[in-house]
Amino acid sequence: MQQYRLANFIRDNMEPILQEWEDFARTIEPPALTMDDEALRDHARLMLLAFSADLDSAQSDQERVTKSKGLGRRGHGDSAAETHAEARLLSGYTVAQLVSEYRALRSSVLALWGKTVEGNREGGMGDVMKDMMRFNEAVDQAVAESVARYEQLVKRSQNMFLAILGHDLRNPLGTLVSGSSFVMQAADIPPKYILAATRMFSSAKRMSKLVNDLIDFTRSHLGPGMPIRARQGSLVAVCGQVVDELRTFHPERRIEFQAPPELDAVFDDGRIAQMLSNLIGNAIQYGSADAPVKVSLSGNDDEIVVVINNQGPPVPPDKISSIFEPLVRVAANIHGDQAERTSLGIGLFISREIVLAHGGQISVASNAENGTTFTATIPRNPKKTRSTDVVANLPGRVAP
Repeated sequence: MQQYRLANFIRDNMEPILQEWEDFARTIEPPALTMDDEALRDHARLMLLAFSADLDSAQSDQERVTKSKGLGRRGHGDSAAETHAEARLLSGYTVAQLVSEYRALRSSVLALWGKTVEGNREGGMGDVMKDMMRFNEAVDQAVAESVARYEQLVKRSQNMFLAILGHDLRNPLGTLVSGSSFVMQAADIPPKYILAATRMFSSAKRMSKLVNDLIDFTRSHLGPGMPIRARQGSLVAVCGQVVDELRTFHPERRIEFQAPPELDAVFDDGRIAQMLSNLIGNAIQYGSADAPVKVSLSGNDDEIVVVINNQGPPVPPDKISSIFEPLVRVAANIHGDQAERTSLGIGLFISREIVLAHGGQISVASNAENGTTFTATIPRNPKKTRSTDVVANLPGRVAP
């Protein structure tokens, strides 16, 4: 007698399986099901049908191994597992609750299937074991798809929240900067108020930088990359201006600047100034207070090279590979005002995005003998994707 196959069993017993799934899910901690939500219950039905179709299809050994790792071949459009993850996120489910649903679904199918197989021992057991393996592989693939989609949507919503927050903070901060600047220039008020306004102005400017970094961070994650508006200009002038500003802001530190008399290129002066400010500021923050920060600018007919060096404790080797990743801070023995060192930890990430957006590369080397050195190389005349814009074209991003 031909063995009753699991694919047919699932299709023939859809409602009992779904009921078993709900009953089992009631015992899960934390509770994972909205019991009266028929739309979400239908997602389980769609997944069971997908599992049945998978069981009916032929599969090679390589496909089996791939699927067991959650990397099975995808069809066109969203899978039932991805649609389910999206709906569960909108319903307020955690990822732990999402995964627990698959545990319940797997348990309900195998429990009912086990009773059927136990009551019908005719035919070989080889097909039973094969069906169980295939079913578990299909469930693992669905879990991987659901978790990946859930994580993607969570990251997208987080970035959207940060973008809105940063945008909404700009106006009140602008008012604070303008108002404190106005008070600083007044000649008919006591010096103590001028001092208070100066401190307000400095704090507001630091907050504005944080907000701008936050907006750049979310823009690079939500959009096509860092927008660059390039035009002919003097890199020596831009770099010199940034160095002078940081010397004024950090009078206790020595910043050495070496550059040729002239070095023109096609670049976004605002973005390059932002990149230089981030890198030099990082060198000041993490470098030794008794050693200078060295900034050098050089170039040839094809490219510009910016080198920023500071002495001090080297970056640990296991941190080098992630130093440009967002929200990663390297623990170091640094000195100075704690309030001034507070940041989001995305300055190096933004610097890398700016360099890549110009078609360049940035690297870092760090050891006890030579200190920490950031080297940014950008082309003197990057290829333009539009008449006045050069737009980042990073992997997985498409220029608008």
